[in-house]
Amino acid sequence: MNAFDPTCGGPASPFRRQLLVAVPAAALASMAPVAWAQADFPSRPLRVIVPQPPGGGFDFVGRALADRLAQPLGQAVVVENRTGSGTVVGTDAAAKATPDGYTLLTGSVSNMVLNMGLYKSLSYDSLKDFEPVGLAVSYSYTLLARNGLPFNNLAELVAHAKAHPGKLTYASAGNGSGQHVLAAALWSLAGVDIVHVPYRGAQPAYADLLGDRVDLFFDLTPTTRAHVDTGKLKAIVVSSAARNPMQPNVQTINESGTVKLELESWFGYFAPSKTPPDVLKRLRAELAKIIATPELQETFRKAGGSPMNISVADTKTMLARDVQRWTGLIRAANISLD
Repeated sequence: MNAFDPTCGGPASPFRRQLLVAVPAAALASMAPVAWAQADFPSRPLRVIVPQPPGGGFDFVGRALADRLAQPLGQAVVVENRTGSGTVVGTDAAAKATPDGYTLLTGSVSNMVLNMGLYKSLSYDSLKDFEPVGLAVSYSYTLLARNGLPFNNLAELVAHAKAHPGKLTYASAGNGSGQHVLAAALWSLAGVDIVHVPYRGAQPAYADLLGDRVDLFFDLTPTTRAHVDTGKLKAIVVSSAARNPMQPNVQTINESGTVKLELESWFGYFAPSKTPPDVLKRLRAELAKIIATPELQETFRKAGGSPMNISVADTKTMLARDVQRWTGLIRAANISLD
């Protein structure tokens, strides 16, 4: 991530002192608590809302950043797993939190991009209700197939599905999950009819995939690696823009010659909109230093992730672009959760 300027400090300039003198005493009294709160930030522990249960990608990244952010801020950074309605309950709670820098959200492509298309009446707007603090890491998805199927790449899969409409099935960890949305968008763009079988989590999906009761499953590449390396399942394609180093022989969707599509599950921190600029500046500066450390980057790489290096301006551009694109893809695939 690009480095950000540190918080400015030092005494007030002569120009600023003149301005302060001109402000009525009553106005100064009302402004003082806010000014002091920003100057002293942080003066109490911070809270990071993780909108998923412990153990998944949200929790892993949320805690990895929180553990390292506490020291430079000089305050505890407490992770709160706020679950419900997929990622909606926790994300909505963060959007409605007091915008003072003491509540942050672990955001990902699922709650910041995909939900915007999945819900017609979503209780938050990721583009209006949040400010990016920093993105830390991204993970590709790999499409797995059971070994008995007569294809080994995406072009062959699409040809087989067109010859046998409605015969293939694909698993997901639930309606609206990243696995579901990515697969449904791919099948829609490729013009094939493959039946969705939603599960309550990835583990039962794997059980049926390994047991030959379902045919296909998109999951995060690090999780798929063990099944591919042992030969229990075969990797068909990866969803990232470039091939994943964990599976260098597996084509990307774009390389397959079928359709053009990319999706990576990135993770980072967001703050409620209207968080004071000086507070955002401090948080962004500290988080950028943490993300740039070789130790954390190696932690992410060992977990199969790609450390990110993207400015706040580029993050906002990417979010706006991806929300527009994926909302269109989701609606074209006729996926809705309300």
